[in-house]
Amino acid sequence: MFHVPDRTQLHPNADCVVHGENYRFTILSSCLIRMEWSPTGTFVDGPTQMVVNRSFAPVPFTVTDTPDHLEIRTEHLFLSYDKKPFSPSGLVVSLRQRAQGGHFTTWRFGAELPATTDASGNLGGTARTLDNIDGACTLEPGILARYGFAVVEDSTSVEIGVDGWIAPRPQGGQDLYFFGHGTDYQAALTDYFRLTGPVPLVPRRVLGNWWSRYWKYSADEYLELMDAFAAAKVPFSVAVIDMDWHLVDIDPRLGTGWTGYTWNSELFPEPQDFLSQLQRQGKLVTLNLHPADGVRAHEEAYPAMAEDLGIDPATEVAIPFDITNRTFVDSYLKRLHHPLEEQGVDFWWLDWQQGGLTRIAGLDPLWMLNHIHYHDSGRDGRRPLTFSRYSGLGSHRYPVGFSGDTVTTWESLDFQPYFTATAANVGYTWWSHDVGGHFGGIKDNELTTRWVQFGAFSPINRLHSSMDPFNSKDPLRFPAEVREIMIRFLQVRHLLVPYLYTAAWRAHSDGVALLRPMYHDYPESAGAYTAPNQYLLGDNLIVAPITTPVDRVSLLASVTVWLPEGEWVDLFTGQRYRGGRHLVMYRSLEQIPVLARAGAVIAMLDDVMQDIGDNPDTLVLRVTPGSSQSSIVEDDGSKQPAPEHRVETTFTVQSDFTALTVQLRATGESRGIEERTIILDLAGVLAVESVEINGKPADVETSTVSGHLAQALRIQVGRHRLRDGLTIRLTGVSAPPTNLAERAFGLLDRAQMEYQLKHRALDGVTQTQGIALAQFLDTVALPGSLHGALLEVAAEQ
Repeated sequence: MFHVPDRTQLHPNADCVVHGENYRFTILSSCLIRMEWSPTGTFVDGPTQMVVNRSFAPVPFTVTDTPDHLEIRTEHLFLSYDKKPFSPSGLVVSLRQRAQGGHFTTWRFGAELPATTDASGNLGGTARTLDNIDGACTLEPGILARYGFAVVEDSTSVEIGVDGWIAPRPQGGQDLYFFGHGTDYQAALTDYFRLTGPVPLVPRRVLGNWWSRYWKYSADEYLELMDAFAAAKVPFSVAVIDMDWHLVDIDPRLGTGWTGYTWNSELFPEPQDFLSQLQRQGKLVTLNLHPADGVRAHEEAYPAMAEDLGIDPATEVAIPFDITNRTFVDSYLKRLHHPLEEQGVDFWWLDWQQGGLTRIAGLDPLWMLNHIHYHDSGRDGRRPLTFSRYSGLGSHRYPVGFSGDTVTTWESLDFQPYFTATAANVGYTWWSHDVGGHFGGIKDNELTTRWVQFGAFSPINRLHSSMDPFNSKDPLRFPAEVREIMIRFLQVRHLLVPYLYTAAWRAHSDGVALLRPMYHDYPESAGAYTAPNQYLLGDNLIVAPITTPVDRVSLLASVTVWLPEGEWVDLFTGQRYRGGRHLVMYRSLEQIPVLARAGAVIAMLDDVMQDIGDNPDTLVLRVTPGSSQSSIVEDDGSKQPAPEHRVETTFTVQSDFTALTVQLRATGESRGIEERTIILDLAGVLAVESVEINGKPADVETSTVSGHLAQALRIQVGRHRLRDGLTIRLTGVSAPPTNLAERAFGLLDRAQMEYQLKHRALDGVTQTQGIALAQFLDTVALPGSLHGALLEVAAEQ
């Protein structure tokens, strides 16, 4: 019933432990040291809420030990200790290799660290919730800092016993972990995941679009809505049923209907059939749950649960929610949740809002709910999944995260890209937001559209809204001009699942977050710290969501983007940019900047309504000319795929001015995908003269495609066995002409401004270039956003 950690991973190499009667230091890596003090000489060896593994490979270090002083040196750290209770003067750790530009390379126990700021200090972590937040909130510290170190305390969290149940730990001691990795942020995260456990794999369907609305649907109404979405080609892969699935209008003497476990038969007369129909559509189903009020006498499961807990059901005494009582938890799962899961509930939306205290010191009820539900959901060999708020370091082990009820404002949207990316600093890569905002705020079609665009390129894309007839994120209810944009981005999200699932695998196996700040990959570049609202998505994409309204003259909105060295191509506009600089990018409501590195291959589906639960038979490979290597990872969908059931297909792209070669090779057991259809979409290519497949001339079908992304040349490569390798060589590759004047005309044509100014500006673009163009535009009284947009066009490669 309860998850029992592998305790063989908990004991460090004995040669890496330095201890005395009341202190113990464990050298876990050259940059990570555990530091313990106990007034009784009793130390915690078992797993805790945060830590599940202390068995690291031994590293070299030296010890200088005298009666009243201890020094430990690793390649990267120097620890000095006076063998007394930890104090600022007695316990000091310094980085032997200084962090980037850092003067704060020495830590003293109890000393206040520099403020959390992306300019000089701790780079931040995440927060428990965004409930009722209008705009920004304060983030907890993370394990990454520009001054090179962070200290994590694990002194008060509970211990997990040999039977999987929790136990309070001894009080009065200290249990600290010193992360001193400098600005090698990925190394810090690698050590962190080794200590706290890897990011789990999520089911593939989680990566599609989620439909969620707090609304009193009946089964027929919900299914009719799903049919309407399907008819309009609006893809959803997760169906969320909010709290009105259960009885809410109950006898007042029993309390409120906020907590419930019994189907409302008036709305859902045949719940199992309802759930089965959703699952036949290729959807996972989750039900909302507020467990805090326990179990009352009106629940169908009450008599059996009361007997489990020694209560006479005839008394109708309410069963209080007590997550610290093992008998209660056992019955809670067995009587309340397992029967509903047998009917077809795939996972639970745990909507806990009642604080972080229990009868056991250090035990957060939210953490306990996440822990037991996540592991219980995998009890029958399924891939585990839960949906709940963040409950502290180590919470990455319980995906997916629910960020709470946010206010519907531009300020809330503007904060979420930064909030989502920064959470990767504590390994929390699976945030799900109320896309479009939950409540309050304003009705603003532009705001909703921009939120959906961000959602399409965020970890989880869950449309949601409050119980308000005016507040819905149903794209079919919006005017045509925004409805089409919203549907297109929902379709793009669905098509990107192969790429996103590969990023999910990298998070699981390599500790590289699906969505992460730029400085994770570019820690030595100052520019990586200056664009807080842009982020990396997977290996090959930079996303910079638009989070402010359009200018009413130019009808454009802007975002400042920092591009690393290299060449980058916008998926939606096709524009090519030289990296190593900052740019202000301007976009109409139809687009946001999403940039692929040159040479990247973005693996996609070919059908916007395809069931994403299985590996696709047809792969669309969107190739950005350049030279690079990419890959996708697939598996058999099992709880923890064995290595032989993990298939990695590598794509190697090499190109020069007129030739392009794409090589594909799959490794691993390709069950169900021994042979598949391959389609190449060549971004920024107008035509090719000849095609060779595996060294032989090939007569292939070509066409021009556009609609979801920028125009590309499509080549039907045919069906191939990728384990044997596949090489496609294209010669006579030609690009469409770069028509800056045409682009400039489009910007000027839509602008709401004087015609005379339009003519002057267009003349300048067609007659000058470079610095001369910038100087000319300075003489034309253009609105700021239009002036900048024309410069962006001129800056295209």
